[in-house]
Amino acid sequence: RRIINITMNSWGTELSKEERSKLYPRCGKLSRESPAKLASMDNMDAIKAVCEKHSEYTHLFENMNSSERTLEDRFFEHEVRLNLLAFQQQFHYGIFYAWLKLKEQEIRNIVWIAECVQQQQKEKISAYVPTE
Repeated sequence: RRIINITMNSWGTELSKEERSKLYPRCGKLSRESPAKLASMDNMDAIKAVCEKHSEYTHLFENMNSSERTLEDRFFEHEVRLNLLAFQQQFHYGIFYAWLKLKEQEIRNIVWIAECVQQQQKEKISAYVPTE
């Protein structure tokens, strides 16, 4: 997730492809060659092609053009699903981490709703990421 976000957020900046690859984390679910490929990518279709090889990320890129949800929203939804799964097992400390991450998402949702009200964008209030 972080590698994809760094790649997308560095488009149109002064950041060179070598500098971009130095910002990538060394751990994650992508294979070893994927970060090197992503460092040279400059469009969403190329990123999608690299991520389709990883089963965990393929569903995030489906129906990207027809949906109002951004890739960032899809990452948050995926993270919420994973955190909710932590409550289905017993006797581990991952529940505390999952609870904390779900609370962070609830705070993001409250901030989103408050900003929509403040900016009088009431039709976009329902675009928050549900936590259930």
